[in-house]
Amino acid sequence: MRPLEGLLVVAVEQAVAAPYCTSRLADAGARVLKIERPEGDFARGYDDVAKGQSSYFVWLNRGKESVVLDLSAEEDRAELGRLMEKADVLVQNLKPGALARLGFPIESLRARHPALICCSISGYGDTGPLAQRKAYDLLIQTETGLTSITGGPESPGRVGVSIVDIATGATAHAAILEALIARGVNGKGSDIRISMFDVMADWLTVPLLNAEAGKPPKRVGLGHPTISPYGVFTSKDGKPILISIQNDREWRSLCKGVLGEASLGDDPRFATNLARVRHRPETDGRVAEVFAAATHDELVERLTKADIAFAEVNGMEELSRHAHLRRASLATPQGEIAYPAPAAIFDGKPRRLGAVPELGAHTQSVRGEVAETPKRKLKSG
Repeated sequence: MRPLEGLLVVAVEQAVAAPYCTSRLADAGARVLKIERPEGDFARGYDDVAKGQSSYFVWLNRGKESVVLDLSAEEDRAELGRLMEKADVLVQNLKPGALARLGFPIESLRARHPALICCSISGYGDTGPLAQRKAYDLLIQTETGLTSITGGPESPGRVGVSIVDIATGATAHAAILEALIARGVNGKGSDIRISMFDVMADWLTVPLLNAEAGKPPKRVGLGHPTISPYGVFTSKDGKPILISIQNDREWRSLCKGVLGEASLGDDPRFATNLARVRHRPETDGRVAEVFAAATHDELVERLTKADIAFAEVNGMEELSRHAHLRRASLATPQGEIAYPAPAAIFDGKPRRLGAVPELGAHTQSVRGEVAETPKRKLKSG
């Protein structure tokens, strides 16, 4: 028995943020009806690397049922209305106001169904000067200033995954679970509004506060703007290692066990993180000098013995064969695919992942079920 079994989620969704959220609800046992336009969620066409299918789509739509509705047609809008009447949760990321223009204002839905939890995801929210502007991941990365602190000294850079979409989907997922807990207490649903801009602005609190204090963060590539030493150093045999010193005790351990110069640990120029950052060129220079004189294997041995946090500088090829990579397999229309397993492990057991649906695979069965089920809820699962 998974924790959300028995719950029905209607997802009028596309792209990444909302599907990320609802895929996690499906993993937890909720029945997720994915409402797709006749041409399908446009994320189905993002690429074709997963056995001829979109990597985004197979990642974010496992365990859902695909129901095709043409919401420009009155009959299909009525069908959506009947589905929402039976839902526990509605997730939608249409443009602000679009659901209301289709005849389903959130306020009216909740008035008719007080226990319904509605989660609306948008780029900039429902009000404000940019409320009607289209928003996608990289656009919000630049609008919020995320790219100004990402990349190297020469130029800003995009975060290499859809960080805004993923963060927004995770925020929506957490908010829905919170609303479900509240509903279990008071029997009432919720009207949740989440904007991609707000999510990313929240995540940028630390660099924003630094900038407002007159210390705007600089782009430092694989370094850290406010901690030193925290960055990549190259061994004698040309292999990069990233180390992270989080506190002054770890600095002293590094000096004694790796750099072989214990006195540096208490040197006033380096004894505290603030001092090390002020003298960053010299701090990093001392570390780089020692690393350049030792082989990769020697440094790994010293770092491990001194209990210093470090990591290899890997690419996707290394991740693909990494000893710690857990994979999960799932069925797709083009065959079984294995990819990274969900991070949470419950009671030591792997979570079963549902299949990825073909476009419209469940349209007829769901239509028939709705017609035959006048009661409040459809059967789950």
